[in-house]
Amino acid sequence: MPGPLAGIKVLDVTQVVAGPFCGVVLADLGADVIKVEPPGGESTRVNGAFIPGESKGYHSLNRGKRSLVVDLTKAEGKALIHRLMPSVDIFIINARPSVPAKLQLDYATLSALRPDLIYIENTGFGTEGPGADRSGSDIVAQAYSGLMAGDAKIDEWGAPQMITATAPADYLAAVSAAVGACAALFHRSLTGEGQKVSTSLLQSGLVLQGSFVAKLPVFDAMAIGPMFDRVQEARAQGQSYEEQLAIRAQAGILNKAFRLWYGGYRVKDGALILGALTPLNQQQMRQAIGLEDDPTASPDFNALDPANDIVVDQVRERIRNIMLTRTMDEWIERFDSLGAPVSKVNFPEELAYDPQVEAMGYMMDFDHPLTGPERMVGPVVQLSKTPVGSTRPSPPLGWHTDEVLGEFGLTADEIAGLRAGGVVH
Repeated sequence: MPGPLAGIKVLDVTQVVAGPFCGVVLADLGADVIKVEPPGGESTRVNGAFIPGESKGYHSLNRGKRSLVVDLTKAEGKALIHRLMPSVDIFIINARPSVPAKLQLDYATLSALRPDLIYIENTGFGTEGPGADRSGSDIVAQAYSGLMAGDAKIDEWGAPQMITATAPADYLAAVSAAVGACAALFHRSLTGEGQKVSTSLLQSGLVLQGSFVAKLPVFDAMAIGPMFDRVQEARAQGQSYEEQLAIRAQAGILNKAFRLWYGGYRVKDGALILGALTPLNQQQMRQAIGLEDDPTASPDFNALDPANDIVVDQVRERIRNIMLTRTMDEWIERFDSLGAPVSKVNFPEELAYDPQVEAMGYMMDFDHPLTGPERMVGPVVQLSKTPVGSTRPSPPLGWHTDEVLGEFGLTADEIAGLRAGGVVH
């Protein structure tokens, strides 16, 4: 059976993470995604390459696609893309707002060639305002949007550290763009109209921490305002970033007692995360570890009173000592028997063959034409009636150039002429 987006043709003129992963999502839904790369390939091919032009990051962010190499710095390269556009349903680009127009790949130009085109643009800061044309990347978006300070990590010199496990703004922008494309395709099916779908790394960073960015005066005046006044005062006095983070932490945005049962502990052979969100979950955890006399469990305990911090610290120390008496598996069995939400802290490198991951079919196996067998994380969503998950591995550079151009109606002589002129590779 074909995927739900079978028959939809996508030109993916993107690089790094946000744009490419949007293309992966669309490919997993059945679209024919053609990756348009410059001669030499996009930068992700080079970063961490284990053979020339092939990196694990590129394979992960570009599986499911075909590769077409076009030199967009040449007038003939731009003309070639324009020639293809009447047969293209979705166009994806991630760049500063001024770049598409310079390349003659802006929405106005391309929609004139395909009026019902779905045009996806991802930028760093959006398309309007004083920062619109600034360069952006995930780490920059983390800093500007507050994600980095919210995560509150610093290095040994007190400098800010990014969220290193992933690129949160990039990936949310990618998935959001794919959702927007599907909504735009549905709108087109009803009206015949195409449209532009816009995402930005800044927007994604804000969405990921909406409750902290939001303003709610009745609450903020009591809890947030006084804290941030102190932060601004510290900044004006030249106090360090680390000192400013400490002031914010003292506000107790998530109170200390809540953190007793919503956070991590060391155990005999690693670490365990407790994820209690309800009083019932908390009671299950107390029962699991045998902590029946927890003073913070009393309905009269005021967790927001700084005078009670010492009580919370004493309870936390008791929990720490108890947790060190068993292994991860022993604790998991105990907590699971009571229905309490916990997890061992896994390393990402051990999950490709994890029994739960395997049972859900979250991984996919490929045979790459240059590098052989590989196992990659599969689609981000599953559907009950239509299959998802493209079976194509990431493409070697230019692997499908002749094939793709032939499908778009170019003759062998035309393709040979473009190759001779350095327009395609």
